[in-house]
Amino acid sequence: MSTTADNVTESAAPTVDQEQSNSPADRFMRRLLRLPEGKTSTAEEARSAFQKSIAITACRCIVMYLVLPFVLPVVGLASGVGPAIGLVIGTLAIISIIYSIRRFWRADHSKRWHYTAFATVIIGSLIYLSVKDIIDLTS
Repeated sequence: MSTTADNVTESAAPTVDQEQSNSPADRFMRRLLRLPEGKTSTAEEARSAFQKSIAITACRCIVMYLVLPFVLPVVGLASGVGPAIGLVIGTLAIISIIYSIRRFWRADHSKRWHYTAFATVIIGSLIYLSVKDIIDLTS
């Protein structure tokens, strides 16, 4: 049987997420992402932003690695359009991923650090591919 004092003690104790959200690393990330103080979003909004950013990245991969090399050459339309399309879709994917990172942090999602690491690797890959596309366009 629980007493009122036990309930107050349990509810007053900070959760792991609350302790982490006040860490210097979390405060640094919030400043880096330019998140306004006091504004929050829900975990559902963070999941929605994540799904959209992954969908855009997946579309880029499908277009760049399936449609452009295999489908368009059969029709005769793929001469030189790959790098330009890749650059546009890659830029949209990077913007979308950054937006979803901000949503995860604004929602104080429990997996925000995991997603930030995952998204950073994807952004790094997209930047590398964008540089290759720019080199292809200028040469």
